[in-house]
Amino acid sequence: MTPESQLATNELTVRPCTDRTEWDALVNSQGGHPLQLWGWGQVKAEHHWRTERLLVQDGSRTVGGAQVLYRALPWPLKSLAYLSRGPVCAVEDAERVLGAVARSVQASHGSVALVAEPDWDADSEGERGLAAAGFRRTDSTILIPRTLILDLAQSEDDLMAAMSRTTRANVRKNLKGELVFRKVATDGELEQVLTIYRETAARAGFGIHEDAYYRDIWRFLGEDSPIIAAFDGESVVAFVWIARSAGTAFELYGGVNEAGQKARANYGVKWAAFTAMKADGCTRYDLNGLLNDGISDFKKQFAPHENLLVGTWELPLSPFFSVYASGMPLARRTLQQGRSAAKAAVRRIKGAAGKAKGLVGR
Repeated sequence: MTPESQLATNELTVRPCTDRTEWDALVNSQGGHPLQLWGWGQVKAEHHWRTERLLVQDGSRTVGGAQVLYRALPWPLKSLAYLSRGPVCAVEDAERVLGAVARSVQASHGSVALVAEPDWDADSEGERGLAAAGFRRTDSTILIPRTLILDLAQSEDDLMAAMSRTTRANVRKNLKGELVFRKVATDGELEQVLTIYRETAARAGFGIHEDAYYRDIWRFLGEDSPIIAAFDGESVVAFVWIARSAGTAFELYGGVNEAGQKARANYGVKWAAFTAMKADGCTRYDLNGLLNDGISDFKKQFAPHENLLVGTWELPLSPFFSVYASGMPLARRTLQQGRSAAKAAVRRIKGAAGKAKGLVGR
């Protein structure tokens, strides 16, 4: 689709947005998620994705938008389209906006499917809009729907009171100690953060991207991706890395080194992240996913509740969707894993596509 072209879809008009200021203003005015911000799309475009930003309009009024990420797939599948915590719209407009975006993606790109993981509560009007637009739930989750979202509109006293007794004590001890909690401000401090993150990943046994990926987040999101760190003198000992829009802070990464563990700095830096985002005007703080693991147990110490979002939904857009589905689950894991998984998925899908060649034109 060219910047000048438009696609009429059931009284709605879809057009690409090529202006960062216009796009981010939409995301922030509509209460959109930080993973729908322009800068996040730039990051993904540098790392094996193609990014398109679509404005959905009803006459002259913009009712929503969607930053669509495309992952190339082998013939005949073309691509997989993905909405990371999108679309951006009021839940009452969900069905119309999703339908308009889906038709635009199908007409302009011929993608095999559109996968959406909106920032909406489970069993909400938004979920009903997904179903009404023809999407169906899938267990092939990319972003975990079970999470913990703090209400930053509360007072700091109320936020503190919600913590477990031990957590509260550790936070207060940090605040009275010698550690300094502030935002990372220089490239040198960023490199310390990356070193700690590599150490944390090795210790906990989870996979991470190459350093260039994180440097691109720092570069492209800028002030929309603050890193809150605990400093012992000039040394970073713990950090929390956040993406934020006007209303929502979303925790991307965190880590602590040996010195930070001894000082229990991971408690104080979490509190510093909450209060910094509250001071910046955010009203929601999403700790980004709860699993049955030690990291999740740590997160759950900060509030007694859990939140459940709508999860992952998909809409087939191509007659070759069954070919794509036969490459599951590895194919969809290319959304969250790197090139090695992508190459393995391509091999499997090519095999399935070869078997399906005789179906073309039938």
